[in-house]
Amino acid sequence: MTASVELAGVSSMVWANGLRHRVLRYGREGDRPLLLLPGITTPAACADFLAVQLAEPGYRVTVPDVRGRGESDRAPSGCHRLVDYAADVAGLVEALDLHNPVIVGHSMGARIAAAYAVRHAPDDHGPLVLVDPPTSGPGRRPYPTTRQAFLDQLRQAQAGTDADGVRAFYPRWPQRELELRARFLATCDETAVVETHEGFETEDFVDYWNALRGEVLLVRGADSPVVPADTADELHRTRPDIPMLSVADTGHMVPWDDLAGFLDALHPHLLSYLEPKE
Repeated sequence: MTASVELAGVSSMVWANGLRHRVLRYGREGDRPLLLLPGITTPAACADFLAVQLAEPGYRVTVPDVRGRGESDRAPSGCHRLVDYAADVAGLVEALDLHNPVIVGHSMGARIAAAYAVRHAPDDHGPLVLVDPPTSGPGRRPYPTTRQAFLDQLRQAQAGTDADGVRAFYPRWPQRELELRARFLATCDETAVVETHEGFETEDFVDYWNALRGEVLLVRGADSPVVPADTADELHRTRPDIPMLSVADTGHMVPWDDLAGFLDALHPHLLSYLEPKE
């Protein structure tokens, strides 16, 4: 039996891009908006621990259940492309009046953040923090977690897993985060997961990377197979203007693997984004 874990965020429902989205919100009204976009099988509740920390420097943090996850609406088959996700973000920014939000995206969320910036706000988006974005795509090495591995975890959750069951996949995670994943993973729609994973293979993040303008930061796990060292070198060669940080002794799930190390790397940037720009 998975323990009931209390969440710190305040839940509400928002209509955006033709769908109903559940969001969790943290911090104080009036603080600078920050939009946290999670990964392929991470409902908003599973990013609660990170959202609390990101709110601390003075941010009003919003974390959506990305379409097909958590309590947000399911979308029809064929509607889980980056263009769809980016349009959702544009809709949420408008519906919630998030003026030039800082956007922190992890994994799938990092790809979505880049697509949103390029497609919907090429000249006036806020700072982007792209955390270990999948760099797979046409002609590139495949995404290191197979579709079947995601489906195995999802079906285990649907059958009723617990923290110990999740620990088999994520042995480094804190107990609370294992319990939250065990509790909420089953809210991910299989079609959304399968089609998003397909997009990791068919949609090239590097195309968006090369088109980005404005303030961007890339954060990767030093041991991540999703942004391996040679790909990180390629990204730096093509965009030497974008700073890149590696968090030691972490894999793809950077803040889950080492929250303190991730925050230590990110904190100076979060503070700088709060400073008035001349």
